[in-house]
Amino acid sequence: MEAVKKAGKLIPGFVFALAIAALARVIESLLPVHLIGASVIALFIGMLINHFRKPAEIFTAGLNFTSKKILKFAIILLGASLNISVVLEVGKLSLYVMLFTLLTCFGVGHFVGKALKINWKLSNLISAGTGICGGSAIAAIAPVIDADDSDIAYAMSATFLFDMAMILLFPVMGQAMGLSDMAYGLWAGTAVNDTSSVVAAGYAYSEAAGDFATMVKLTRTLSIIPTVIVFALINAHIKRREAAAAGASGGEVHTKLSLAKIIPWFILAFLALAVINSFGMIPAAVSAGMKQASKFLMVSALAAIGLNTSFRDMKKSGFAPMLHGFIISALVVIVAIAVEYFMGIV
Repeated sequence: MEAVKKAGKLIPGFVFALAIAALARVIESLLPVHLIGASVIALFIGMLINHFRKPAEIFTAGLNFTSKKILKFAIILLGASLNISVVLEVGKLSLYVMLFTLLTCFGVGHFVGKALKINWKLSNLISAGTGICGGSAIAAIAPVIDADDSDIAYAMSATFLFDMAMILLFPVMGQAMGLSDMAYGLWAGTAVNDTSSVVAAGYAYSEAAGDFATMVKLTRTLSIIPTVIVFALINAHIKRREAAAAGASGGEVHTKLSLAKIIPWFILAFLALAVINSFGMIPAAVSAGMKQASKFLMVSALAAIGLNTSFRDMKKSGFAPMLHGFIISALVVIVAIAVEYFMGIV
């Protein structure tokens, strides 16, 4: 009886988020050119609603459930669409470029965030969105580091803005440099953030470039796994330090850590599904269905995050996070093409 009562409290907010996700999907399908994904549309619809009228208390429990629990479930389902053998198919070329772009994002990003006095969670969410795969990476890392909804929204916004610029500029720059389809596809696949933006920028150049860019992007998505584990360890270390400090000042200490706390269960489930799918144990139709469900639930979770976030809260962060995003995005674009030139791909 208690469980039914609890579930009843979650339904209004969950259905609200689903409705916004459905609307975002419709808007995405009506766009003449696919420049913006449904996840970003849902996020901004939620934020606009919050700006003009904050959702009533009846929606609170369901929105929190959707932005946290449903988000994790969506990430798990995403594993069923990944095949680890894709890394081998694309080859070592993309892995070398990705290694340098990831080092740029998180290495330089760390110092840029410190210089701009941005909290480490927001700084690394922006770096993850830029270096890995936009909204999916932000969504995967956010629950691991206990990021605030406002940090998630700001990181998503920064990633989206620079993606829009890249979609327009990449084909022009590629033509100006005379890049081959493979060189351009590798560049777009490693330097453009969100999957939909990679597809848009890739196929705007040529069909072959679009195919290769998409394949590179899938390989890049797999780097979510080690990245999330690293951030789980970092967050665990920070919590241990805080607990030790609390003990020194007379507070209660909880420093014991288990493997389950260090490596989030939903990432283990995500990895397990990816491995199972790599062995062909998930039928293609089922895998495709799980991927679609994952994408829709992720859009719903971002709608819930938007409904929990106000523009006023984001304003408090100031201009610094956007500048952070611009610096890292520009560096990734430059580093990716520089590595290609160094390797003789261009």
